[in-house]
Amino acid sequence: MINSEFLKDRSARLIDCCGRNAMNQVHVQEVECLLALAEELHFGRTAARLGCSQSRVSQLVTALERRVGARLVERTSRRVELTRLGAQFVDEVRPAYESLLTVFSQARERAGRGALCQLRIGFHGSIYEEVTEAFRRLRSLHGVTMALSEIPLGSPFSAVLDSRLDAAVVELPVKEVELTIGFRFPPQDRLLAVPSSHPLASSDHVHVEALAGLDVLHPTGDAPDYWMAARVPRSTPAGAPIRSTKGITSVQEGLALVAADDHAMLVCRPLAERASRSDVRYLAVDGLIPPSQMGLIWRTDRANPQLATLAQLLHEEVTRATAGRSTTSHTAKARQHSSGHRAHARKSSVAVPPPSPHP
Repeated sequence: MINSEFLKDRSARLIDCCGRNAMNQVHVQEVECLLALAEELHFGRTAARLGCSQSRVSQLVTALERRVGARLVERTSRRVELTRLGAQFVDEVRPAYESLLTVFSQARERAGRGALCQLRIGFHGSIYEEVTEAFRRLRSLHGVTMALSEIPLGSPFSAVLDSRLDAAVVELPVKEVELTIGFRFPPQDRLLAVPSSHPLASSDHVHVEALAGLDVLHPTGDAPDYWMAARVPRSTPAGAPIRSTKGITSVQEGLALVAADDHAMLVCRPLAERASRSDVRYLAVDGLIPPSQMGLIWRTDRANPQLATLAQLLHEEVTRATAGRSTTSHTAKARQHSSGHRAHARKSSVAVPPPSPHP
């Protein structure tokens, strides 16, 4: 005896399959023809409107009726009218057809001006406030959203070169001829992260030659040699080799290893300022060049107006943030200077120490 539930399930599958097959076979031209005929109610006027013969109009309508499985149009020698099912079908299919036209029209318009409504952006470690504000403005002013993804620390270029990302914010330098640097962030000092328990942690800075006595973490990935060497130098300026026995794939992994083990890591100053923790100490490195610098990169042959706009917004936000920090620093120094004068006027016995040297 055949189970009734089995028959119901099989029937539902057959209906669903037939419906999908019918839909796969429907041509947009057939739907367009029926919608025009529903308005004209005349085969001749419909043919003239569509720029085809009356027999072609009849063929298209018949083909659509065959796919639907019911008569949609009543034809007589005197008049043409929709059946009740045909009128219902027209009411239901018209919004979908008009939406489809809108989508194609928008796609053509965007293609004509090289426009995208979403950018896929990769980044290393963290995205700072200036960058997120540029993303927000790109969305609010230009209707372009961001799809963000963190990329491995030692693979800065692969996802962009493979077109899995439209652009990426990565550390420079970039020497690949296939890549364009759309925006360069201001250079930043590089600091040395060491465990708080390390002997060097008692000082605020260290000379670059001291790197020879440390095990400095390096990124792992498919980055070219010149990029890897820029992250962790092979040797000190005096020629002493710098040991680097362990690789990392993310900044957070590196900080965890620094805190828990006898390793050190070179980081940029903004990261150190935002990743403060009690078990890691950040030291200025005297004599370490060049500084760290980030850049927005994209494939040269995939440049588009949205990327150029993003680069401009980044320039505006970084310029604004830099000016704000300079004003704050100037105000703080002025207050410190004024406070020193007042202390001197009172002939206080408390000495005001000079500011720590800035690398």
